[in-house]
Amino acid sequence: MRPFTYVRPVTLGEALALLDEHGPAAAVLAGGTDLVVAIRNGAIAPQVVVDVKRIAELAPEIDLTGSRLRIGATTLMADVERNKRVRATFPALADAAATVGSVQIRNRATVVGNICHASPAADTVPPLLIYGAEVNISGARGTRRMPLAEFLVGPGRTALERGELVTSIDVPVGPPGHREAFAKVTRRRGVDLATVNLACMVDTQGRTQFAYGAVGPRAFLIADESGVLADLSAPEATRERVLSDLLTHASPISDVRASREYRLAMLRVMSLRLLRDCLSRLAPA
Repeated sequence: MRPFTYVRPVTLGEALALLDEHGPAAAVLAGGTDLVVAIRNGAIAPQVVVDVKRIAELAPEIDLTGSRLRIGATTLMADVERNKRVRATFPALADAAATVGSVQIRNRATVVGNICHASPAADTVPPLLIYGAEVNISGARGTRRMPLAEFLVGPGRTALERGELVTSIDVPVGPPGHREAFAKVTRRRGVDLATVNLACMVDTQGRTQFAYGAVGPRAFLIADESGVLADLSAPEATRERVLSDLLTHASPISDVRASREYRLAMLRVMSLRLLRDCLSRLAPA
């Protein structure tokens, strides 16, 4: 491990000034579950590590109002997993947070850190995509807001510019009449990244959305606007064709976790499983 300067600002302005001054030579420390590993294995070698845990403006926050859920920059996975209001309103997000690493990891890792690391296999990203999450960004030159789908650029790459960091994530509360679910395939529970992860949402208008992770350079969102997937009376061949068309957007690779062929096969299996789950819970009792 190469030596670096450790700084612990107490205001957002101080942190942004440091990030602007040092640019790509600076790294942000919140939970540290990704950063520490990357530094130790030599993947990155920051000259300055900026610890943001004492900054009041970035304090842990789970604020669910009538129109949106706000997740603060230092909010832990474990807090999202356990929050009753999150579980009731955004169950797929709570379920995804519950699958991240081990109990120890979830009590250190942050949701914002999970998206900023920009791993194609980040578990909270698929549910955040189907819920239409937006990212709030502050920088030395002002603030901005953007959809999560645009924030994620590629493996390890986000839309953050020099001197910027994410202060929170906003997730809109959608209208009633939809069901959603999250699933993950992994070699070992709690100690490995996802081989495939995905979220599904179906609404009463027949719109079906899927968000997929670990099957391309970044997680992505696709939708069936035709209503065919949500129509159980549609011919099975037609529904299969619609799903096959959606899955052409996936471009998985073969690596130590799985082959490309296995990922594609599991993508189809898990998509159908989540779709059935959503439709069964959407149907009137």
